[in-house]
Amino acid sequence: MKTVFLRKIIEMEEKIAAFRKLLEIMDELRAKCPWDKKQTLESLRYLTIEETYELSESILEKDMEAIKKELGDMMLHLVFYAKIASESQAFDIKDVLENIISKLINRHPHIFGDVKVKDAKEVHNNWEKIKLLEKGNRSVLTGVPTGLPAMVKAYRIQEKASGVGFDWENPAQVWDKVIEELNELREAVEGSHTHKLKEHELGDLIFAIINYARFIEVNPEDALERTNRRFINRFKYLEEKAREINKPLHEMPLSEMDVYWNEAKKFE
Repeated sequence: MKTVFLRKIIEMEEKIAAFRKLLEIMDELRAKCPWDKKQTLESLRYLTIEETYELSESILEKDMEAIKKELGDMMLHLVFYAKIASESQAFDIKDVLENIISKLINRHPHIFGDVKVKDAKEVHNNWEKIKLLEKGNRSVLTGVPTGLPAMVKAYRIQEKASGVGFDWENPAQVWDKVIEELNELREAVEGSHTHKLKEHELGDLIFAIINYARFIEVNPEDALERTNRRFINRFKYLEEKAREINKPLHEMPLSEMDVYWNEAKKFE
């Protein structure tokens, strides 16, 4: 037991030392590197967005080495933002860390208090309720960033509404809603209704499908991205076969395309 305890202390000290080294390097770069010296919160913003997508891609690929690399890039950005802010005495990395520490303790009363919970869903619901009280928002949906991609935003809206009890009781009810919205979209299309109504019904259908995905515990963004990747890989295989037989793809009949398309599935 003592050996395990000592090992944990050593590992913690090593992590602290590594983080301290990163802070020291950031100070050095900010003071001496022409590129690093000229960066601002605004100039880093689009780079951070790019790094976030690269991390997301690595996670989808289950590439642990790439995930490690991308997490390092993200960590650099977090330290960089805090360093820039410290120069105007707005805040520093210590303030950032203390803020998240306080937030985690406050939002986990079942760990750091005497609140009892039965499952992860209850933890999530408590989190949203506490968050609402902390920020003093009049709406639970205020915390959903307006700039989120539409699918991610829909998922977060549904999660937050669920956190205060506004939700379906089971997946079967949500599936019925998907079918209802599908029928309404079909009616709008077959009835030659306005573009606005067709857009409205399509939006309702997509929102319902995202809701169903949440109930069956499948992230719709991940699911769609993996479908995108499968389609790309199969289509590239189709293009490769077309080059092999020296036939332009636009001259290949759909029946022949289907043969190669189905062949591509075998390599997934």
